[in-house]
Amino acid sequence: MSAIWILTCCLVGVDPASATVTPTPTNPSDIFKANARLGRGINLANALEAPVEGEWGVVLEADDFKNVKRAGFDSVRLPIKWSANAKTTPPYTIDPAFARRVDWAIGQATTNGLNIIINVHHYNEMDENPADHAERLKAIWKQIAERYKKRPDSVYFELYNEPHGNLDAARWNALIPELLRIIRATNPHRPVIVGPAEWNGIHALNSLKLPDDPNLIVTVHFYEPFHFTHQGAEWVEGSKDWLGITWTGTEEERKLITEKFDQALEFSRRTNRPIFVGEFGAYSKADEASRVRWTRFVVEQCQRCGFSWCYWELRAGFGAYDYDRKAWREPLRQALLESTSLDLTNPSRP
Repeated sequence: MSAIWILTCCLVGVDPASATVTPTPTNPSDIFKANARLGRGINLANALEAPVEGEWGVVLEADDFKNVKRAGFDSVRLPIKWSANAKTTPPYTIDPAFARRVDWAIGQATTNGLNIIINVHHYNEMDENPADHAERLKAIWKQIAERYKKRPDSVYFELYNEPHGNLDAARWNALIPELLRIIRATNPHRPVIVGPAEWNGIHALNSLKLPDDPNLIVTVHFYEPFHFTHQGAEWVEGSKDWLGITWTGTEEERKLITEKFDQALEFSRRTNRPIFVGEFGAYSKADEASRVRWTRFVVEQCQRCGFSWCYWELRAGFGAYDYDRKAWREPLRQALLESTSLDLTNPSRP
């Protein structure tokens, strides 16, 4: 949000956090600029994507947004479990109190000059039984799109987090244009983020089929090698056996990562689509030195390829911020922010 916009709102007695702006039309090249504006981000995780906010140990606070901005991030990604907060029968109405909570988060991001990505996260029933839940997902997106249609361009939509299971590539590819038609009815020019099936994996990019929409950003998630990044993760079966795996930055370790990023870069160049790395991180059960080395190298690959990115996450198990000490875990903060510049020119464009 620009200083001029905030000043204008104040002069006319409008709260800049709740003020609305109709997103401006874009041409095909502008989506690369929109992706570059996302820049360096962090996920505000374990809060609104929990079954109930606070159940996973995190309740969003105004200071979260302030701390993220002060540290030097450009964007936040807000995972949201709409499915736990909407009726299960038509018209699948979203709970008004929960919607206002999301309104508040968007307002906090806007007031602090941060881009914000709002998504549909952890809709488990959809992954298990897409045929029975597709209409509900469409109805949820219709309500989201209508509610935020006049929010500024700094508000990005992300269709769906990590489609997987029975929501396979064929079913997901068929659903993408249907969801986009609903969103475009009220948000014709807003940047929309969409990734491939199979957990948004880079390996699945070539199975992603996108409609002819110039305002799409392609997202991927990166947690490789998985036995390193998820060692000791309580929700992953067998992960205790991986404890003690290190990442030292050997040639072989770096090659695994660079080859994956080269695949994403090739996809971007071939399809003329910008790339946003929406999640990456190493769980806190790994040793700190390995986590820092791995994180720094992934950020460097994003920079090399011209991809915007969003670290997973602020202050839970992967957290870069120590909530108890009210301080950043400085080595991780440096790995994220001190090896890159704010100018993310995008060499991925042909």
